[in-house]
Amino acid sequence: MNQFFRIFVFIILIAKATTGIGQSISVKVFDAQNETLIGAQIKLTKFKDSTKVFGGTDKNGIAELKVAANGMYKIMISFVGFQKLFDTINITPTNRKFEFHLKINAVLMNEAVIQGKKPLMRQEDDKTIIDPMPIISSSTNALEVLEKTPGLYVDQDGGIYISSANAAAIYINGREQKMSAADISTLLKSLPPGSIQRIEVMRTPSTKYDASTSGGIINIILQKGVNIGRSGSVNAGMNQGVYSNRFAGFNLNNSGSKGTSYLNLNYNHNGLIEDINSVRLLSLDTAINQSSTSKQLSEQGYLGYGINIDTWKNSSLNYDGRINMSFPKSDATNSNTIEDSQHLLLAQGNNAINNSSDIISIQQDIGFNRKLDTIGSDWDTKFSYSYNSNANLQDYTTGYSFPFNILVQGNGENKQTRNNFLFQSDLTYKLPLKIKLETGIQINYQQYSSKSDYFLLQNDSNVIDSKRTNAFTYTENINAFYVQASRTFDKFFTLKAGGRIEQTYMKGSQTVPKDTNFIVNRTDWFPYVYLSRKVLRIFGIDLNGYIIYRKTINRPGYQSLNPYIKYIDEFLYETGNPALKPQFTDNYEINVSYDDMPIIAVGQNYTRDVFSSVIYKDQNQGAVAVRTYDNLGKSKETYVRFMVGIPPGGKYFFALGGQYNMNEFDGIYNNEYLKYSRDGWRLFTFHSLSLFKETKLTVMGFMMLHGFQNFYELQDFGQLNFGLSQTFFKKKLTVSLSGRDVLKTMKTKFSINQGDISTTGDRYMDNQRFGISIRYNFGMKKKDENKGFMPNEGEE
Repeated sequence: MNQFFRIFVFIILIAKATTGIGQSISVKVFDAQNETLIGAQIKLTKFKDSTKVFGGTDKNGIAELKVAANGMYKIMISFVGFQKLFDTINITPTNRKFEFHLKINAVLMNEAVIQGKKPLMRQEDDKTIIDPMPIISSSTNALEVLEKTPGLYVDQDGGIYISSANAAAIYINGREQKMSAADISTLLKSLPPGSIQRIEVMRTPSTKYDASTSGGIINIILQKGVNIGRSGSVNAGMNQGVYSNRFAGFNLNNSGSKGTSYLNLNYNHNGLIEDINSVRLLSLDTAINQSSTSKQLSEQGYLGYGINIDTWKNSSLNYDGRINMSFPKSDATNSNTIEDSQHLLLAQGNNAINNSSDIISIQQDIGFNRKLDTIGSDWDTKFSYSYNSNANLQDYTTGYSFPFNILVQGNGENKQTRNNFLFQSDLTYKLPLKIKLETGIQINYQQYSSKSDYFLLQNDSNVIDSKRTNAFTYTENINAFYVQASRTFDKFFTLKAGGRIEQTYMKGSQTVPKDTNFIVNRTDWFPYVYLSRKVLRIFGIDLNGYIIYRKTINRPGYQSLNPYIKYIDEFLYETGNPALKPQFTDNYEINVSYDDMPIIAVGQNYTRDVFSSVIYKDQNQGAVAVRTYDNLGKSKETYVRFMVGIPPGGKYFFALGGQYNMNEFDGIYNNEYLKYSRDGWRLFTFHSLSLFKETKLTVMGFMMLHGFQNFYELQDFGQLNFGLSQTFFKKKLTVSLSGRDVLKTMKTKFSINQGDISTTGDRYMDNQRFGISIRYNFGMKKKDENKGFMPNEGEE
């Protein structure tokens, strides 16, 4: 593998691009939401002799214009539905790249909006931009959109993965959602799919982003009133598995010459059933057989709102708010039998566990952006506050029917609250000699508290359950400063390098059942290097190579540190580990893109102080298993990722890809030496076919071969989905039929054999679903500045 790396690096660094160097400039055109505009028309006029040069932006929003000489030029940029931009630029040997933002024209409304065909995914510097539109019509929430996105994998517990064995960090509008995987899953299930404008996948984020991104970043950018004038949509739908899901939503956007505003409302009713069967060895001749069925219902509501105002020339102020509410309930029944090697029954019992939760999430964001010049310099400042509350009520009954009749009952309540404050200020400045400087600071402060009160029912009275009653508080403060610079040499070679310093303070205190606490206070340095080069041209299209190195940290979250005991059944419980240490990873990656589409990547992750979810036996009760977290040692992960396909533009396009992972561990598991390796494949595909002018069929799916997760070995499984959409009334009404897990292949068979734990089993959630959704778009156009609004063409 090391020899392969050397050869690959050699090819990328010395390959000669076939494009010649000419007297040209680059102009990149964006809208107010930083989305590139395809097909914008550009005219340059030289001051000295009125020589004119014309051009248009490509699918990346970039126009390459040939100029005869340097000097002062007038520039005019136009795009249908936007105000024309007039400005002056000075072209010099070191000043040949320019960026402009167009404002929506709220008056010229009789022109038809023309959009170029967007690729499903494209490479832009160190991130992949994914257009979710082909997936939205067959999805009921944002989590399903991510689940169907090529290259992403969502496990059954809500963890979202890109390429590493570590879960990706989830951002919404550039703000990290510092919550557990289960809480993020709940949040994404309440987001309507139509609220997503684009998805940014950063497998190797730069120093601009938090260092705690070993698994990469998935940044979900939400719609913010980008339509012209006043517009909106209403949607509703359902899908049916064993239980049904139902949803309905409404959104309204208003865009004018000085700003935009938006309002989104969404309601979801989700129902599913989950079956888990397992066999665990208690000793060489004794095993426990467990069978569990859980019925889960949830009512969810989402409210999103915001406003963006152009305060003065080249400056804007924005405010965004989101409120999510979820009320999940679950009723689980477990059947447990203990047998010897001859299948002689030794014990038998049943459990009934009922959970009811009230979950509230509130996010408030304020941002200020100022464009400092016309070549891409800007200053962006954000302040964010989020509040999360989770109150869970639980009651349980355990009944033993053999060898004795015993009944154990208990109940309790766990309340968790979290407050998070974030201040971030980023400066991007274009310096002479084509140098782009990026620097900024970030202050993140988080407070978390958990209080559990549990009781056993004895003689019709509640008696405190001292094992499960718990009180825990956690404080985290992370202060960061970063600086990075990049320069493009002769249009073919780009170098970006920088570093990030993070000062971390973490304090956890448990006051019940006994006083224990921990404090972490440390400062760490995280370097980053990024190289890109045009390798060659094939059929007139650039083949680009990239080399990236970065160092990251993965800090244990508040949920994995909290020693609160969560009761699953009488043979299993979950708890956190306050003694967890952070893990550090060095990542090396080489990747290649063709026509800005990522096609192949090779990389390695070297991690020390690996922490993972583990299962141990309870020290006092040998039949009881404990699911917790622990630091295990070090690991090396090697991966190869590839993708091929036909780009969009015709009636049919597809993407087909896969990833191979080899994970090697060396350390201690449950006080025993661990030397373990496991490899596997994840394959995915996406197809889109225009059957007729207004009818489109999409098929997408993935397959996991020889899978691995937290030392659980997974047998082959996968999922195939389809969507069929038809538009009516000049594309204002869309009706979509969808099928999810149509072959019912998402049944996951697992096994674990580490330390003194040996378990096999299978798990299936209510994945196979068929549904229908209806979406109607409406709009109101401004007739002029003094006459209010009029309906869009084709509307009543």
